[in-house]
Amino acid sequence: MIQLNPLWLAGGLIGGVSALLILAYALVKDKKTSMGFERNISDGEIVRRLAHYARPYLGSFVVAGLLMLFSIVYDIVSPLIVGYVEEMLVGDFALRSLFATVAVYAGVLVFSMVSSYFQAVILQKAGQRIISDLREDLFTHIESLSHQQLNEIPVGKLVTRVTNDTNAISMMFTNLLVNLAKNCFVILGILGAMLLVNYELTLMVLCFVPFIVLFTVIFRRFSRRAYRRVKDCTTDINTYLSENLSGIKITQIFGREDMRMEDFRRRSEALGKAKRDEIFVFGVFRPLVYMLYISSVLCLFYLGGMGYLDGHSFLGQTISGGTIVTFYMYISKFYNPIQNLAEQFNWLQSAMASSEKVFSILDLKPTMVDAPDAIDLPVIQGDIEFRDVWFSYVPGEWVLQGVSFHVSPRQTVAFVGSTGSGKSTILSLICRNYEFQKGQILIDGVDIRKIKISCIRSHFGQMLQDVFLFSGTIRSNIVLRMEDVPDQRILEVCRYVNADHFIDKLEGGLDEPVRERGNNFSAGQRQLISFARTILHEPAVMILDEATANIDTETELLIQDSLEKMRSVGTMLIVAHRLSTIQHADNIIVLSHGRILEQGTHQQLLEKRGRYYQLYTLQYHKEQMRKETAR
Repeated sequence: MIQLNPLWLAGGLIGGVSALLILAYALVKDKKTSMGFERNISDGEIVRRLAHYARPYLGSFVVAGLLMLFSIVYDIVSPLIVGYVEEMLVGDFALRSLFATVAVYAGVLVFSMVSSYFQAVILQKAGQRIISDLREDLFTHIESLSHQQLNEIPVGKLVTRVTNDTNAISMMFTNLLVNLAKNCFVILGILGAMLLVNYELTLMVLCFVPFIVLFTVIFRRFSRRAYRRVKDCTTDINTYLSENLSGIKITQIFGREDMRMEDFRRRSEALGKAKRDEIFVFGVFRPLVYMLYISSVLCLFYLGGMGYLDGHSFLGQTISGGTIVTFYMYISKFYNPIQNLAEQFNWLQSAMASSEKVFSILDLKPTMVDAPDAIDLPVIQGDIEFRDVWFSYVPGEWVLQGVSFHVSPRQTVAFVGSTGSGKSTILSLICRNYEFQKGQILIDGVDIRKIKISCIRSHFGQMLQDVFLFSGTIRSNIVLRMEDVPDQRILEVCRYVNADHFIDKLEGGLDEPVRERGNNFSAGQRQLISFARTILHEPAVMILDEATANIDTETELLIQDSLEKMRSVGTMLIVAHRLSTIQHADNIIVLSHGRILEQGTHQQLLEKRGRYYQLYTLQYHKEQMRKETAR
C-alpha cells in the first residue's frame, strides 16, 4: 500500500480540483439568462437546414473522410512501430530490420501528411462553396425584405450576419465536423490498440476518463457562455460602428466626438472583457487537461517502472520497455483529441449559434410579397386611383385616413401639406414599399395587390430628396439596371436634364469615379445624376419626392425645363414644399393629418382662399422678404 502513495497523491489532487470545479458549476448553473442559452431553433433543425446546403458537395466530404482514415491509421500505428523499435534495440538488434521499420514509419508518415494536405484542400473548397451559397441566399433574402422590416433591423446586425456569422459556419464545414469525427475515431482506435497491447495500463488510463468527462462538461458550460458574450458584443460594436461612421459628419458638426468616443470605448471594453473571459476559460481548461495527462504519464512510469525494473506482473501482464514507450505515445495521442474535442465542440456550439442567427434572418417572411395570382402588365398607362385608403406605420396611429383621388394618364399631380400630413406615404404606397390596411389602390384599373411588385417598380421612376449613389462611376450610376447602353444615349439624357454642364468639365467624364454615397459631388450634382438615371429608363410614372429641395435656384430652373418636357411622356407625381415649382400641375392635392382638405389647379385653390392659399401667401411673403434682405 505504501508503494501506491504516489497514485493516492495524484488522485487527491485531481479530486480536489474536481470539487472546486463542481462548486463553481453549481454557483452559475441557474444563470441561464446571462449565459444566453435561449434558443428558438433546435440543433436538429439547424443541422437539417445546414445539410441542405452541404448535400450538393457530399462527394467532397466522402473523399475527405476516406483521406482522414490514413491520418487515423498513422496515429494508431506509429506508437506500435516506435515501441517495436525500442524492443528491437534492447533485444536482438538487426540493422536491416531497423532500416525496414524506419522506412515503414517514414512511409506511413509521408502518406498521412499528403492525405492531410489533400483533405484540407478538399474541405476548404467545399466549405467555401457552401458558405458562398448561404451568403448569396442570405443577401438575396435581405433584398426581398420590405422597407419597414429593413428599418427595424440595424444595418450593423445585418452586416454581422452576412460576414462574421457565416465565417463561423464556414469553420464548421472546413474544420470542425471532420476533425470531430477524426478525434472520436482516434480515441476509439487508441483505446482498442492499448487494450491489445496491455489491458492493465489501459485500465489505469481509463481511471482518468471520468475526470476528463467532468472537466469537459463544466468547460462546455463556461465556454458557451463566453462564446455567446463575445458574439453579442461583436454584433453590438458592429452595429454601433455602422451607424456612427455613417453619421460621422453630424458628430463633427455638433462637436460630439468625445461622447461618441466614450460610447465606443464602453462597447470596446465590453468586447475586450468578453474576450478575456473566453481566454480565461480556455486558460483554465487546457492546464487541467494537461494535469490529467501528466498524472497519467507519471502513473504509467510508476506502474511500468515497478513492473519492468522489479519484474513484477499485475493482473497477469508483464510490462516491457517497449510497452512503456508505446503507452507513453498513446497517452499523448489520447489526450490531444480529447482536449480538441472539448474545444471543437464549443466551437461547434458557436457555429450552431451563428447558424441560428443567420436562419433567423432567412426565416423573416417579407411583408411585401406577390399574390399567387399576381400578373405582369407589359405596359402601364399611368392611370392611378386611391379609393378610401387607410394606412398606419404603427397600429392605431393612422397616417392616411380615407384618402381618395384619381390621376389620369400623363397628368401631373402635386401633393402639398405640412410635415407628417402623409404626402411621401402616398408615394411609398403606390410603389408598394409598404402595405396599406384598408381601401384599394388601382393602377390602370387593376388592384395594385394583383400586380407583381417587380412589374410596378420597373415602370416607376423615383427621384428622392436624399439621393443615394453607389461606389463606381457616373456611367454605372446612371445605367444602373440596364446593360449595354451606348454612351450617345447616356450623354443625350444628361443633356436633357442639364447634367452635361458639370459632367463635361470632369476629367473622367462619364467614367469619373464616384466615392461612397457620392460624397465627392455636391447635392445638386447628385440630384442631376439621379434625374438622368430615372429618365434613361423611360418610366411610365415619375415620382418626385422633394427632388428639388437641395438644388439651387439656377439648377432648379434647368430641371423645371426638363420636367416640363417629361409631362408629355408619362404621369408625374410631385411632392414639393416650394409651391412655385408646382404651379403648372394639372391637379394639386392639399393634405392635412392624413386627410385631403382640398384639390384643384393652382388658380382654383387660390380662389378658394383655403389652406393652399395660406401656404402660398406665407411662402410668397417669405420669398419677398428674402429678396429684400439680399438687396
